[in-house]
Amino acid sequence: MITGASAGIGEACARHFAERGSHLHLTARRLDRLQALAEELSAAHGIETEAHPLDVTDRDAVFAYASRLADSGCVPDVLVNNAGKGRGLDKLHEGSTEHWDEMIDTNVKGLLYVTRAILAPMVERDSGHVIHIGSIAGRWVYPRNAVYNSTKFAVRALTEAMNIDLLGTKIRVSSVDPGITETEFSEVRFDGDRNRADAVYADTVPLSADDVADAVIYVANTPEHVDVLNLVLMPTAQRYPGFMDRRDD
Repeated sequence: MITGASAGIGEACARHFAERGSHLHLTARRLDRLQALAEELSAAHGIETEAHPLDVTDRDAVFAYASRLADSGCVPDVLVNNAGKGRGLDKLHEGSTEHWDEMIDTNVKGLLYVTRAILAPMVERDSGHVIHIGSIAGRWVYPRNAVYNSTKFAVRALTEAMNIDLLGTKIRVSSVDPGITETEFSEVRFDGDRNRADAVYADTVPLSADDVADAVIYVANTPEHVDVLNLVLMPTAQRYPGFMDRRDD
């Protein structure tokens, strides 16, 4: 099961898992894009796919969907908590509280809702792997990013705390924490301002969604006795948040 699977890292994860023969439950808010992806992957790889419209911030919808999966006898082997967003790039005292609510509701509460709903049947079965898509923003703070940093620090804390809660089970919890990655992320952050979004990636070589999906596949395919707690990856052009090698050649 992959949340936020209609674009970016979520879509790339869906493609990489499909290439390896995994059956997929794909969720996102944009059902048209999700259905097109599900149909494409099913036809190309002979797998079963389900596209389901889901807003992870809607607690009742999340639990209803998880209940339907459980009632049908389907408990995901791997849950990729990918749905997330950044909004704005402001100093805290100048920030939009609406942006704060969006980030906290999606990045923290939404992740918690999905995890709570899917993890319980995993525990009952005593197998499964939860993989959060975190960020280097959950390891190092940087300017004009206080609330987004806070949400991703929360993901890191949840990864560690869940692992403690699950001691004695066979369930693993991991976080894949990428640096700058070129997706729709910046366009969403800047309210659709394409020029401002493009400037984030200008004159450098960021990670791609496929690079991050490669890391997710690695984590998902480690032996059962190996739990990758955190995997941090950055492009070679970035060695720390805010430190980028930018050149126009």
